[in-house]
Amino acid sequence: MIPIIDTHLHLIYPDRFAYPWLSGAPAINRPWSIEDYLAEARPLGIEAALHMEVDVDEGDIEAESRFVLELDGIAGAIAGCRPEEPDFERQLEGLAAVPGVRGLRRVLHQAPDTLSQTPHFAANVRRLAAHDLTFDLCVRHNQLPIGQTLVDSCPDVTFVLDHCGAQDITVGGFSPWREHITEIARRPNLNAKISGIIAYAGKEWTLEAIRPYVEHVIDSFGWDRIVWGSDHPVVTLGGSLTDWVGATRKIIKDASPDEQAKLLNANAKRIYRL
Repeated sequence: MIPIIDTHLHLIYPDRFAYPWLSGAPAINRPWSIEDYLAEARPLGIEAALHMEVDVDEGDIEAESRFVLELDGIAGAIAGCRPEEPDFERQLEGLAAVPGVRGLRRVLHQAPDTLSQTPHFAANVRRLAAHDLTFDLCVRHNQLPIGQTLVDSCPDVTFVLDHCGAQDITVGGFSPWREHITEIARRPNLNAKISGIIAYAGKEWTLEAIRPYVEHVIDSFGWDRIVWGSDHPVVTLGGSLTDWVGATRKIIKDASPDEQAKLLNANAKRIYRL
């Protein structure tokens, strides 16, 4: 069994940090600990995980990353950030100094389209290159063109497109997402994360229904620019971690062992400097 590095694990500790958005997500509004995750993940072949910021209150951003980096099984952290703020440079310097922080993310799929389109936002994202930090791009399918604009504005920054760019896509709604993915994948500084699909496909998804989404992203980006993520616990909106790992392994079973290893662990080690 080819081992997996999970590049998109959310942990929720309400006793430590504030998560303003969770009140609107009752299905996952509870603690999600590393112990519970590892109990399911390790038998599936997941050997390590990158913690993905959980859009905590801005005052908790650095503390969240410092806390999770001390936990068993966490190989690195993607920290939250606010590139739209006037003092972003100070925030960036603080986060870059935390050992184990490998990249940053600003959630954009619930933000106004204009947030990421200002010269100030792009200039601040460009600052990540000097610290060798990635930027995870979290946009809805209908925001892929604005995501593309941001990627073009920051050619020296390594980006990772979260969740196949597929938020809010209902299984069967293949266009214009397909065309947007084909175009955005032309950016050599952008990678893609095979994650999130079953969370947005509903409880009735089937392997054959989600397969075209995964395969189109792989075909568009190629085996050298894709990584795998669980999106746990958001994945539980459409199934379980076990379901998603099983579906992934079935979808890629005809690929070569080298290609499978690139998706499941090798690319993550290189892109996130693990």
